[in-house]
Amino acid sequence: MDRQFFAQLDENNVVIDVHCVTQEFLEANPERYSGVWVETFFNTNGKTYAGIGWIYDYETQDFTAPYVKPIDPDDEQ
Repeated sequence: MDRQFFAQLDENNVVIDVHCVTQEFLEANPERYSGVWVETFFNTNGKTYAGIGWIYDYETQDFTAPYVKPIDPDDEQ
C-alpha cells in the first residue's frame, strides 16, 4: 500500500500538522485526528506537499506557501 499524507488545517485553512497515515486509519480514529484533515501529496506532479504554515485552497485543492515579507536591509531594527 502506498503511503498517504494528510495535513491538519486550522480555521483559516493554515496547515498546523502533517501526518503519514491511511485514510481508513484517520477516519477510524476521530479522537486522535480531530478537526479538518486533507490529503497532501509527496512527489506527485501538479500537487504541492503541505508544510506547517502553508495555506490550503479548496478551489484548487492544493497548498501554497505563506507570504513572507522580504527583509529590507534599510529598515531599522
